[in-house]
Amino acid sequence: MTLLTVDPQKCKRDGICVETCPMGIIQLKSKEALPTLIPGGDALCIQCGHCVAVCPHGAMDHSAIPLDQCPPIQKELLLSDAQAEQFLRMRRSIRRYKKKSVPRELLARLIEVARHAPTGHNSQPVEWLVVYDTQEVRCLAGLVIDWMRHLVAERSPLATMLHMDLVIKSWEAGTERIFRDAPHVIVAHAPQAHRAAQSSCTIAMSYLELMTTALGLGGCWAGYFTGASQIWQPLIDALALPAGNMVFGAMMVGYPKYRYYRMPLRKTPKIVWR
Repeated sequence: MTLLTVDPQKCKRDGICVETCPMGIIQLKSKEALPTLIPGGDALCIQCGHCVAVCPHGAMDHSAIPLDQCPPIQKELLLSDAQAEQFLRMRRSIRRYKKKSVPRELLARLIEVARHAPTGHNSQPVEWLVVYDTQEVRCLAGLVIDWMRHLVAERSPLATMLHMDLVIKSWEAGTERIFRDAPHVIVAHAPQAHRAAQSSCTIAMSYLELMTTALGLGGCWAGYFTGASQIWQPLIDALALPAGNMVFGAMMVGYPKYRYYRMPLRKTPKIVWR
């Protein structure tokens, strides 16, 4: 199979695939001709799937993105603007969890959705680590506390700014504020040298967090852990990521202990129109 295959019976020669290809590698030489790749187009394709997804006639097929594996968009599942706004505004950062494990298939579904997040040049560099075992989550939290103790002892401005002394005191008193006693942690990591690594992981984790709400779960960005994981060698060793990879985001995940009933206010946006 060549990179692109066009069904001549279905194709309407409307040029939609030509206009939407982000790399500009599809051409339509005449109104009667079928869409084809420009010379060298195979090497330039980023396998985004726009050509397959945008054709209203189902005429385009791609060797790496087969048409029969691209499910159609179901109109009955589309959100109204009001539904979308409420969904986005109702999400909360969950910091209190039930003492209940989440089935692995639900966590896998979160990642399945998150992998569809946009990435620079469709490079898809994000890799995942699921810390499922609650005891291991606790051990990782302890390593973050060790990092904080080190920073406090060194009189680090970061420790002062983030009130790490209070986090340590809470830990010693039996209150865990690193992962908030969440049963699981999902980590997004990628090759440190990849130019789109940080943005790709951040966007993917945002998708993942929103999907937790849809599945009746809750999540919260694990900022202390992410900071420590990038510089504290004992934690780096414990994570054992592939060589060259770095953590660019982590999410504590579990079943929310409490339900929320209101959507709080936020600051008025500062907008400059030009």
